[in-house]
Amino acid sequence: MIKIAFICVHNSCRSQIAEALGKYLASDVFESYSAGTEVKPQINQEVVRLMKEIYGIDMEEKGQYSKLITEIPVVDMVISMGCNVECPFIGREFDDNWGLEDPTGKSDEKFKIIIKEIEKRILELKEKLL
Repeated sequence: MIKIAFICVHNSCRSQIAEALGKYLASDVFESYSAGTEVKPQINQEVVRLMKEIYGIDMEEKGQYSKLITEIPVVDMVISMGCNVECPFIGREFDDNWGLEDPTGKSDEKFKIIIKEIEKRILELKEKLL
């Protein structure tokens, strides 16, 4: 099965959403991982709350945490969440850049827009790989 890594700088928000939704919506087509070039002590707690509220996914209970690129398996595809904060350097080109705004510090509505956009892109990726 193809392995996909979703990458952003801190691996605490957008890439974590993509990993969780990839596992939730597309685990029959690809394995989802997330990582960053830096780490945070914990996943963004707004994301944890909203993912539980919207999908019933408890990201922390499922073992998700902020991790470095070196802590995940070798993957087949690498997708950047967006470089509006800082573009992570991973030693190779990204297969895609989703160009998503980091909602950290913004309203629940902004978070929900990003979450729904990631859901849409996960489903598109799943369909493309089928």
